[in-house]
This record gives sequence, structure tokens and C-alpha cells, in this order.
Amino acid sequence: MQNITKRFTRWLGARSLGTGFAIGGWIVVSVALVRPLMGGQETLTLIGHTDQVHSVAFSPDGKWLASASRDQTVKVWNAATGQQSLTLKGHIEVASSVSFSPDGKRLVSASGYALEPNRPGEVKVWDAVTGQKLLTLKGHTGGVNSVAFSADGQRLASASSDQTVKVWDATSGRELLTLKGHTNFVLTVAFSPDGKRLASAGYDHTVKTWDAATGQELRTLKGHTHFVEGVAFSPDGQRLVSASYDQTVKIWDTTTGKESLTLKGHAIALMGVAFSPDGKRLASASGDRTVKVWDAATGQELLTLKGHTSWVRSVAFSPDGQRLASASGDGTVKLWDVMPRP
Repeated sequence: MQNITKRFTRWLGARSLGTGFAIGGWIVVSVALVRPLMGGQETLTLIGHTDQVHSVAFSPDGKWLASASRDQTVKVWNAATGQQSLTLKGHIEVASSVSFSPDGKRLVSASGYALEPNRPGEVKVWDAVTGQKLLTLKGHTGGVNSVAFSADGQRLASASSDQTVKVWDATSGRELLTLKGHTNFVLTVAFSPDGKRLASAGYDHTVKTWDAATGQELRTLKGHTHFVEGVAFSPDGQRLVSASYDQTVKIWDTTTGKESLTLKGHAIALMGVAFSPDGKRLASASGDRTVKVWDAATGQELLTLKGHTSWVRSVAFSPDGQRLASASGDGTVKLWDVMPRP
């Protein structure tokens, strides 16, 4: 009886899977102890970069991760095993941003120093399977801080410390548009899911939305009190999220331009933000060395992921929404289990 009591004491706080049978009037229970299912566990740490990692992205099929680093390289990793598959070399400045094309066949990366407005950066397009360099796009007069593919893969957008956003033909490399309106370095850029709009943000504390076909400025969203380093559209395009050095995440209605939520909880500047594929959660990356996951409808904090030993600069959800990747100044990329639990 003492052993049974001890086993049931250990069972508290865990889930029980068991069957029972009777012996001599006693009910004997066979219990399997299972740890409580909780999201937020670190599952992999990818080590290979020799300096800060600035950006991370999942491939559309979720099988691969790409990372861009201050060591001037882009690396491609197996997202299941953490094994390094490719190292792309060719940038002569910091590799600041990376993104997969929607079909997963190409990668785009940006390079340049954010604080060097007169030191030209560049954009490179690569074959995501072989690592072959396909295009080098030059035209910015300052560092390029962020790049993004349109949903159809036909265009690229780049954000630069020269205070502009440029739109490019992703096949030919031809410059299509230059968007002017920011009054300081532009740190981040994102296409809307339908490819009709762009969002950008930066040192002037504002978020701007643009017509991606004409380059016309649509709205200027004001509310942050410091640099804005991350923007992302929700999967339905109806919301826009921004992450700022003012330690907040803000969610905006893209139709009205009104701020709908402000999320507070990080202790230091925020540097990256992402929506989950179903639009129900947000992830934020911060200088406080943590990643937080939030309910995108209520703003409730769901998880705080701890493990990095320096600033977390970028976050990305896997296409199935079950994993989260984070890139850090500690030179690593980490993968986390963030699958929602019942």
C-alpha cells in the first residue's frame, strides 16, 4: 500500500495513462507517468556562425532554415536535425536579413551596416538547393537592413539606411520602384499576403504602408516612441504588427490605420516580430534575451522562451505553427516547440 501511495504522490501534476484489475479484493492500478504537455521547450541549438545571427527564416515546406549573420555568411540548415547543409559566401558586409521564395527554390539575403547611411549595401539572390548565386542587386546608397519576397515570388523589397525602400524584379534584378518618405534609416520591410501593399519602419519611429504597384504612400502609423525594427502582416492581411525599441509590440488595423493593441512585457528593446501561420499568435524577439509568444487577439502573454545568452534579433514560425526559430547575438539559432496545447 505504501508503494501505491508513493506512486500516486509522484503522479500528481502529471497525466496518467493506466488500466486497473482486481487481486484479492484490492484494485491494482498500472500507471504510466507522462510529463505534462507544455509548449516552450527548446528542441535544437544550431551552432556554426562565428558572429551574431541577425535573421532567420523557414522554408515554405518547413524542412529547412536559413540564417544570416554578421560573419558575412548565410547558412542553410536541416530543420529536423540541425545539420548544416549550405554556407553561402559572397557578401562583403554584415548579412543582415534572409528570406525564402514562396516556392522554396530561391533565397534572398541583404547586407550592409545599419549605421552607415553612405556605405552601399546589396541584395543577393541564391539557388536554395545548390547555393549558387543568381543575382546581385545594387542601387541602395546605404546598408540594406531587410529583404522580402512577394507572395508570388516575382518581386523583392529591400529596406535601407539610405531612407528608402526599393522594389525589384526577382527574376531579372531590375529595379522597379524607389519608395521615399521615411526621414531616417529604414530597418524593416514586409509584403502583404496578396502582394498589393508593403509595410516599412525604422529610425523615424513610424510604420508606413505603400501601394506595392505604384509606390504611393498609403498611411503613416504613429504611436511608437523609439526605433521600429520589425513589421509583419497577419496571414489575412487585415492586421499589421510592429516591434519597437520602446519595448512594445503594437497591432494595427490595416484598413483604418488605427492601433488595436499594445503588448507590454519585455524588459528591453524589441528587434523582431512574426505572426503564426493561422494568425492567432505572435512571437517577439528582444534585447532582454527572451522570445515571447502572445495571443494575437487578446494580447495575453502565452510563453516566455529563455535560453539565449545575448539579444534575440529575429523570430520565425514554421509553416505548421508548431515550431519557432530564433536568431541571436550569441551566434546561435534555436528551435522551440510552441505547439498549442489543449
